[in-house]
Amino acid sequence: MQSERGKEMLGYLPPYYATSRVMKSLMDAQGGELDRLRSALDEILDQFFVSTASWGLEAWEREFDIPTDSGKPIEQRRSAVKSKILGTGTVTFDLIRSVAGSYQNGTVEIVNQPTEYRFTVKFVDTLGLPPNLNDVRAAIEAIKPAHLAVEYEFRYFTIGEVQKMTIQQIQSHRLTDFAPFLDA
Repeated sequence: MQSERGKEMLGYLPPYYATSRVMKSLMDAQGGELDRLRSALDEILDQFFVSTASWGLEAWEREFDIPTDSGKPIEQRRSAVKSKILGTGTVTFDLIRSVAGSYQNGTVEIVNQPTEYRFTVKFVDTLGLPPNLNDVRAAIEAIKPAHLAVEYEFRYFTIGEVQKMTIQQIQSHRLTDFAPFLDA
């Protein structure tokens, strides 16, 4: 028997049915339908949660007025929705950090310069530019106080770090991780 539900249903029947090919075939066919139904229900349930939504992500984006871009990786689209969910209420630097952190490679430090009416967002968990930088910028711009300017700071390899690397280690990184060393 192929069906998990079919095997389960056969177990509820009297033992003499266990040897019947007809009953096994019937339970396998009915169980297969129940397996597909269970799978479809699980997939529908996944759409109710941003972190597991796939084809239902478009509804989440509509709910939060986020333009749907089906060309973006699904994790970046989920990050944009999570950011909108988190980005409500009183704006603090912890909230900005949390919103940025909801994006892939979005762990940041916030450096406040209150006398200059600005703050700096420093990306700490990625080298070079994060893959969804425009989404992070848009989310921060949408929640930050209007009187504050925002600057972004990125981490690249230092010359000392590159000098200590092997050729294999260098080849394992993206070219943009070495941006300060490249000619413009």
